[in-house]
Amino acid sequence: MSVARNLTLSLASCLALAATPGIARAGDADRITVLEENDSLYSSSDKHYTQGLRLSDLGPQLDARSGWNGAFNLAAGIAPIFTGSDPAPSRRTSLFLGQSIFTPSNLTISPPNPTDRPYGGWLYAGASLLQENHQSMLENLELDVGVIGPGAFGKQVQNNFHQFIGVPQARGWSDEIQTEPGLMLSYQRLWRLPVVGNSAIGLDVVPQLGATVGNVFTYGSAGATVRFGKNLQADYGQARIRPALSGTDYFDANHLDGQLGYYVFAGAEGRAVGRNVFLDGNSFRQSPSVDKEPLVGDLQAGFSLFWSNNWRVDASTVRRSREYVGQSAPDVIGTATVTFSM
Repeated sequence: MSVARNLTLSLASCLALAATPGIARAGDADRITVLEENDSLYSSSDKHYTQGLRLSDLGPQLDARSGWNGAFNLAAGIAPIFTGSDPAPSRRTSLFLGQSIFTPSNLTISPPNPTDRPYGGWLYAGASLLQENHQSMLENLELDVGVIGPGAFGKQVQNNFHQFIGVPQARGWSDEIQTEPGLMLSYQRLWRLPVVGNSAIGLDVVPQLGATVGNVFTYGSAGATVRFGKNLQADYGQARIRPALSGTDYFDANHLDGQLGYYVFAGAEGRAVGRNVFLDGNSFRQSPSVDKEPLVGDLQAGFSLFWSNNWRVDASTVRRSREYVGQSAPDVIGTATVTFSM
């Protein structure tokens, strides 16, 4: 049995623990994040990766009695992760729900242009295991499980919203990528490297390496983010929807010096893409498809503002290189995030 399959099974088992959060988590508050990504958030675009919504719940730091520790330890026994010299690492879990919608650039024709990006939807749920070591390195093991195709309700969400705001509906959804269960397993490691300054005001660099395997996306990634501001030690960057230059849901208010934190950031990530179902088409049946670009890059810039563990807002703009052969220009994606504690 492969390492990836073993890790998938071990992380899947921890989803059952979500039904007993009182056993699994220590006493501080959960953090709820609402993340919106949209190509028309800061412009009038409506194409390609056109909409992403993700709702997540970051749990408090785990105590020694938490049942979730078994999932970390099981994963560490299968692969060289969640280990290290820190005798008391900080562990947290995140549960999430999300939907992503993909469309061609021309929404007015049916059937769609076969050389344009296909219609497709992705509805998913998942869990992340997050471990910080020595307040300077973060590991994230994440499992996403869901459905691709009509069962993801991409058509209903897009066209109902278009009807609500008085915009013509997309006409080609009858030719979308067909129903298929979806699964992704991702591992990501991020380092927080101070450059100058201190907790009052400073500059740091957050390099990252990661890999995702599954029938939805398969890719390897490398990137880095530069941040300047106050209380950088509380997190590792803005949360994002995969695939992306990603921070995580991770946040530790215990590292704050004072209540207020803020920073501006800029970063870049490159991905070597093995599979993208929304370009390659369905795994085991005929469906619309286009030839994907094997190398894709993101440039991102934005800001984050937060007050203790109570609330947070993030906003950024992403420029994504061409993802398929024949794509006329890079895409620009806007992101906006609101986080609050419960």
